[in-house]
Amino acid sequence: MEETSTLTPFEIEEVGSLLDALKHLRDTVTKDAAGHRNQLEHLDPAYVASAKNLLHYLSLRQHDIRPLQQRLALLGLSSLGRAESCVLPTLHAVIRVLAAILGQQTRIGEKEDDTTFTIEDGSRLLSDHADQLLGTHQSGRTVRIMVTMPTEAGHDPTIIHQLMAKGMDCMRINCAHDSPEIWQAMIRNLRTAEQSLGRNCRIFMDLGGPKIRTGGIEPGAKVVHVRPKRDDYGITVIPARVWLTSSENPSVIPEDCAAQFQVSESFLKCLNRCDEITLTDARKKSRKWTVVDITESGCCVESIKACYIRPGITIRLKNGRQTPRVQTEIQDFPPQEGVLRLKKDDMILVTSDLVQGHNEERDTAGNLIKPATVSCTMPAVAAQVRPGETIWFDDGKIGGVIEKTESDQFWVRIHHARPEGSKLRSAKGINLPDSQLNINALTDEDLRNLAFIAEHADVVEMSFANSIEDVQLLQEQLKKLGAETLPIVLKVETRKGFENLPRMLLAAMRWPCCGVMIARGDLAVECGYERLAEVQEEILSVCEAAHVPVIWATQVLENFARKGVPSRAEISDAVMAHRAECVMLNKGPYIIQAVEALDNILKRMQSHQKKRRPMLRELRLAHLAT
Repeated sequence: MEETSTLTPFEIEEVGSLLDALKHLRDTVTKDAAGHRNQLEHLDPAYVASAKNLLHYLSLRQHDIRPLQQRLALLGLSSLGRAESCVLPTLHAVIRVLAAILGQQTRIGEKEDDTTFTIEDGSRLLSDHADQLLGTHQSGRTVRIMVTMPTEAGHDPTIIHQLMAKGMDCMRINCAHDSPEIWQAMIRNLRTAEQSLGRNCRIFMDLGGPKIRTGGIEPGAKVVHVRPKRDDYGITVIPARVWLTSSENPSVIPEDCAAQFQVSESFLKCLNRCDEITLTDARKKSRKWTVVDITESGCCVESIKACYIRPGITIRLKNGRQTPRVQTEIQDFPPQEGVLRLKKDDMILVTSDLVQGHNEERDTAGNLIKPATVSCTMPAVAAQVRPGETIWFDDGKIGGVIEKTESDQFWVRIHHARPEGSKLRSAKGINLPDSQLNINALTDEDLRNLAFIAEHADVVEMSFANSIEDVQLLQEQLKKLGAETLPIVLKVETRKGFENLPRMLLAAMRWPCCGVMIARGDLAVECGYERLAEVQEEILSVCEAAHVPVIWATQVLENFARKGVPSRAEISDAVMAHRAECVMLNKGPYIIQAVEALDNILKRMQSHQKKRRPMLRELRLAHLAT
């Protein structure tokens, strides 16, 4: 006997109310999107349906539909929470179900021309665009793995071969580092690995972009602090190792040595294992080194006590059998890297003049003689910032507020630093999230590198993409180079870039193939770490609505790649990255192991999650004991 159910008057009223609300929402979304149809001009044919869906999604998200979602969920219907890739088809589907419950017939509005776009088309278009940008995915894993190449990958072919064998799908070359010769060597090594493994790997080349950095800083003292490792009681447990090499024919320092000094070759020839070397360090402390290893290129000595070594210090072979006594001097070596030491409430002067930065100087009475000063590698910035705007140095490690501006410099009050003070070095990033900067998106170096990229790369990545004009500039330069089909990736790493993302996507859709990278390092500094999770969620949603693949980047499994041991937090982060179409790892000594681990994580997660949709495979814990 078939089950029958009759709706109560209250249920009929609720379903009818929901049906009217959804029809109104659909009509509003359609009307709002139609008002922006002028932005659909000159699109590449592959993106026409995607651009329309993006407009519908942006219109939908202008409304707070949370109460409507809750009411739909109570009826066991779609709450529109997974409608990114197919907005109108999802709305139409729910409307048809509600109408059927009431025994009504419903049809799509006569003026709507997207009736041929289905729910299945949304995920299909995103998959097709991902294949076009990132290459076909591997068996058992749809999310690709991208790896930034270390310099060594240009010299050692086995690095790229091992990375591909462990699961790398895309090779990223950062043009802010190395040289065209090394890039070419990396590409040659990749082609060799492809032939050997019978797999293809896409080449992504990253333009450096207008990165604002700190200028040079006055060097520190010419002194090296040699320190053994001590336990909690101050007892030396691992002596400090020092490499002595010939000043006439210097060699590379071994990995287990903390410092290297050049001495005369005649002195080295007199040394034997277990010999003792005496010296008086820069603090006038008597110290002793023991020779533990000798090779043709130098010798290794150990020190059980800390010592400060400067050029010109005399070292002597203790109890040498030769007369006069065998001795030599430590040869000249570069000074320590210059640093500015900044504490909370300190003032620092940022100048457009390319001068050597320096710490503040005061007289014996404590009066300020010279303020702490650092230059900026982009002089035009000084004239564009305003008082009250925030500034961050070194990936957000040091922060402040601009208090005063002048034509070629500005004053910053530090409000964020370590309690004991933070060190600011040269070539560290400067972020100005509140400032309206007018800076060319492509630097002169970018334009020079673009010719190489157009010839050798499969994809070009644009750093610090902030506006439609930036996207158009890149497209124009590629056309000049005859690279009209080279896919482009927009790196979103500023607050302005995030806010302009929908418009930049529509501009990128005029190109045959495009993607987006969430560059979470600078983006976290620009938007605030508290907002990063929210911001990356919005980027993922908007790009899914546009059917544009996303690369999840910056600090993924960073501890693993650098130290060989992952943190629990970064494993969770890698799991979340599964909702993108590609995950990027940065270089590190343990990058091969990190790729292998990420491959494992992504394959496991594929049976649990697809984009933001949970996938309910058989759950092993669901089996009850009998």
